[in-house]
Amino acid sequence: MAVATERKTAEERREAVLDAALEEFAARGLYGASTETIARAAGISQPYVFRLFGTKKELFKAVTARCFRETLEVFQRAAEGKRGAEALEAIGEAYGDLVTENPARLRGQMQAYAACHDPEICEVVRNGYGDLVAYAQRVSGLPAEAIATFFAKGMLLNVLASMQVMDEPEPWTRLLLEGCGKES
Repeated sequence: MAVATERKTAEERREAVLDAALEEFAARGLYGASTETIARAAGISQPYVFRLFGTKKELFKAVTARCFRETLEVFQRAAEGKRGAEALEAIGEAYGDLVTENPARLRGQMQAYAACHDPEICEVVRNGYGDLVAYAQRVSGLPAEAIATFFAKGMLLNVLASMQVMDEPEPWTRLLLEGCGKES
């Protein structure tokens, strides 16, 4: 007896490609990633990846833009009904949960920053990061120094997490975590 399988819509296939691409780009970066591996993980053919996105760089840009957009949505849900420092604290906690639940997201961000030598990718990263900063400032209403400190601590925590030193911190790591207001 044949089992009927549901056929995915074009949008579902596109999302599956973006999911698979995040994992591959996070692990190998723009230049090391394989569109063949991405296609296989998404359950489609490699030519279909190119039909959807045109080039590997366009796929990388789409993954990066989606990552920033989803991060902004997390910020918005976390800060709902909050203002000031309370909003920033909620955003910081939600972001920490986001990258802890999906470490590929953090690695993908780091790969996007590393690819900013390409002007097109840099534009996507600038726009996405700028949206995060603008939202944090708007919802908190705090001055530039507080916003800069919030993002500086966040980037430091990103770097520490990417070095995988958060769970078993060394003395220097504990010092930095304490400075960021995080218990080690």
